[in-house]
Amino acid sequence: MLVTYEALDAQGRRTRDQMETVGTREAVEHLRRQGLFVTDIRQASENANKQASGTLSLSPRLPLKVLVMFTRQLAMLLRSGSGLVPAIAALKRQMGNQKYAVLLGQVVTDLEDGVSLAHALRKHPGTFDSVYCAIVSAGEATGNLSQMFDRLGEIVGKRRAMRNKVLGAAAYPALLIFMCTGILQALLVFVLPRFKVMFDQLGIEPPPTTQFLLRLGEGIQTYWPHMLVSLGLMVAAIVWLLVTPRGRQWISDVQISIPMLGRLRSRLIQGQIFRTMGMLLESGVGVLETLDLARGSTSNRRFQEMFDDVEKTVTSGGHPSVAFEDSGLVEPYICQAIHTGEESGNLGGAMTFCADVLDESNEELVKTIVRLLEPIILIVMGVVVGGVAVSLFLPMFDMTAALQ
Repeated sequence: MLVTYEALDAQGRRTRDQMETVGTREAVEHLRRQGLFVTDIRQASENANKQASGTLSLSPRLPLKVLVMFTRQLAMLLRSGSGLVPAIAALKRQMGNQKYAVLLGQVVTDLEDGVSLAHALRKHPGTFDSVYCAIVSAGEATGNLSQMFDRLGEIVGKRRAMRNKVLGAAAYPALLIFMCTGILQALLVFVLPRFKVMFDQLGIEPPPTTQFLLRLGEGIQTYWPHMLVSLGLMVAAIVWLLVTPRGRQWISDVQISIPMLGRLRSRLIQGQIFRTMGMLLESGVGVLETLDLARGSTSNRRFQEMFDDVEKTVTSGGHPSVAFEDSGLVEPYICQAIHTGEESGNLGGAMTFCADVLDESNEELVKTIVRLLEPIILIVMGVVVGGVAVSLFLPMFDMTAALQ
């Protein structure tokens, strides 16, 4: 929930701000670790929340590649002894895109006004998600911001690397599908009409398959405007699914139900969750707060239900590994590794280890899926194009046999 608070810092200066939290008690404890004494805290009104959300949604957004460079360069500057404001100002001057420079300029302005870095970044949720801001907040509380940005650079870099691997693996199958579709359309629209004229002049009765293809080609030539409208509506529906919250929620829920691809998507989500949790726990963040922050890694309802169960288990004094295993989403060997971390008192390290294992497994799974898809697409393309070719030339063979 969103809360509004007033607090005093070590110098007696009064601060009024908002933050996302599980509850007021957790918020007070979090602010206390930052050196703030809370004098008043209450839940923010819905109107203020909506207004803030509407304002934040207009913020420019850094692409993932730019975010990786920003995070790593900021870690390098902080490690070399640079101040926070000069470091971000220097990175702002390096931005080639004016929109990106504007975003960093807003962050610099907030910092100069005395706002914490975590809160300044929270004003741009399109670029800096709740997990990113939570890790920055933990770095500010512990006074080890450069190390936190080092870890953030690793997390964001791994996320970008995995995304590029998935997109790169999908490029070749997508190209094959595009080529197959283009060849089939060329045969139906340009080649079939010539054969139809020849069949009519020779008085040949084509076989049923050839007649079907001839009618299909005529239908494409006759109703192509309707097909373009249908294609436009389909593209609009896809854009709606990708842009609107309800559409993204539906995509997120459906993704893990697709055979093979659903398993890959589930593992990718798990890798991001465990890496985030491992880093937060190693940074000294509490288990319940870590669960609440890691929840923002995915909007999939099954994983959200898993987080609810884990939170209930931890609140009642149980082990998170038990709830992970009961969810049916996390594989037993991952749960066993987490349980080992619980027993040894190194839960954060165990989570990070599980994330590394899942990343390696995901790379192998991506390669396996691609190796299976490529021959399947080639076989389907060969059957379709070969079937069309045979259907076109079969009447010619029958006519030649009849003349003999």
